[in-house]
Amino acid sequence: MFEWITSIEAWAALGTLTVLEIVLGIDNIIFISIVVGRLPDNQQNVARNIGILLAMVSRLALLFSIAWIVGLTDPFFSILGKNISGRDIILIGGGLFLLAKATHEIHNSLEGAGQDPPTGTVSSLGNVLVQITVLDMVFSFDSVITAVGLAREFSVMAIAIILSVGVMLLAAKSIGNFVETHPTIKILALSFLIMIGATLVVEGAGIHVPKGYIYFAMAFSVMVEMLNLKLRKKQQAPIKLRQTLKR
Repeated sequence: MFEWITSIEAWAALGTLTVLEIVLGIDNIIFISIVVGRLPDNQQNVARNIGILLAMVSRLALLFSIAWIVGLTDPFFSILGKNISGRDIILIGGGLFLLAKATHEIHNSLEGAGQDPPTGTVSSLGNVLVQITVLDMVFSFDSVITAVGLAREFSVMAIAIILSVGVMLLAAKSIGNFVETHPTIKILALSFLIMIGATLVVEGAGIHVPKGYIYFAMAFSVMVEMLNLKLRKKQQAPIKLRQTLKR
């Protein structure tokens, strides 16, 4: 099982796959951070960690079920000459759920700005974990398909998934706090979720969208927003200084 330890190619595949799994895991972290933000403060860390561990369990479970995943590509039925498989149904359903959830969060963020949170906006821990579990399963398909395409050894794929989840656990709280304390970043993150949801629906409909374009667009948008944050901070510094001097 671990004969690959002496293989340089296997170690290279492990390193590459771990990095890619971390990149693919960014979607999970963004979604988990936003959904967890609806919980009371004393439950957020627990829900965040459980959500990320659920992501790991989902990925490992799918990895153990490679034959089942391959079977999901077989057509279940046809609509207007288009074959629909189990994978297509999962992608379309997950994409629609992500579109609805992100749109709802954007609406709450914009309409509730500067107001007290309306009754019922605080979610229960169980409800949040159900939402995270559903999306973990959808996001895990990309992760497992990537793993199978890059590595031949099952143990290499499993170790890469576990290592990436470890990084996610370390980074999730910082990313979540940053998203919550910067409203424009939160809207940008929600916009990313809408884009990812639309991509899932399109891929479920049989149209392949290269992931490189999506991640480049996301990285470029984040870079521009970081420059905006730095500029706003620089502009606010003299104002805060004048206010301090007046006191």
